[in-house]
Amino acid sequence: MQKPIASTARTREILRAYDLHAKKGYGQNFLTDVSVVARCAEAGACAGAVIEIGPGIGSLTEQLAQRAGHVVAYEVDERLRPVLAETLAPYDNVEIIFQDVLTADLAARAAQLKEEYGSLSVCANLPYYITTPVLFRLFELGSVIPKITVMVQKEVADRFSAPVGSPDYGALSVESQALYAVKKLLQVPRTCFSPAPNVDSTIVQFTRRSESGMEQCLPAFFKLVQASFQQRRKTLYNNLREYYQDPGRALAVLAKAGIRPEARAQELDLASFRRLYQAQEESI
Repeated sequence: MQKPIASTARTREILRAYDLHAKKGYGQNFLTDVSVVARCAEAGACAGAVIEIGPGIGSLTEQLAQRAGHVVAYEVDERLRPVLAETLAPYDNVEIIFQDVLTADLAARAAQLKEEYGSLSVCANLPYYITTPVLFRLFELGSVIPKITVMVQKEVADRFSAPVGSPDYGALSVESQALYAVKKLLQVPRTCFSPAPNVDSTIVQFTRRSESGMEQCLPAFFKLVQASFQQRRKTLYNNLREYYQDPGRALAVLAKAGIRPEARAQELDLASFRRLYQAQEESI
């Protein structure tokens, strides 16, 4: 029986056989710790279908295939076609799509997978350079994907999960926590990768909250949040004055929301941002 793909020896064997080297442009770092990969798959798989992004040589894909009914993995690196055809040959429940996930029709595919397999989740070791855009594409899909488990750069995980008032708390924290309960599951040191990146990673899980009634207005809500954090050292009043191009409206919105003009965005919790948004809409 062959060793898991994520084992150091098997990874080296595969890379050597195909004369493969990690491509910086694709943010490739091959994970070579079987226990970490297994824990990620255990936390992120579901009985139905799982979407993976950036399977690489198949380390996480293999573990997901052993736990889920069906795995759909999006890969942008065409060099990996023969590699994945070999490494994942034992699994007939794996489908590799060679396409940039940011250009794919994820909404249609997610709906089809949910209908066919009954449940759907996302589990991935995300390339650092596309972490935020990929996550926000997934966030847009709504409750069709109730659980997203991803390995990301540690500092990014800290920002997504940061509590109000902490140094890492910002627009990403508010936007993600408006939709999800965010939990850091496991710290992954850089030594678990080959080649080793310059930063450590974290496995973080996003569990979709019950419908909040704000789903239809999320783009406008997110714009307000981003404007509030535009310059962290500035007061909310100063940031909103520039956002609205109207000092009077900024003061009126803050007063209606019951928020001090001299407050700063990092002092506001999610409930306060929701009040601020409601006050904004009522001021139109």
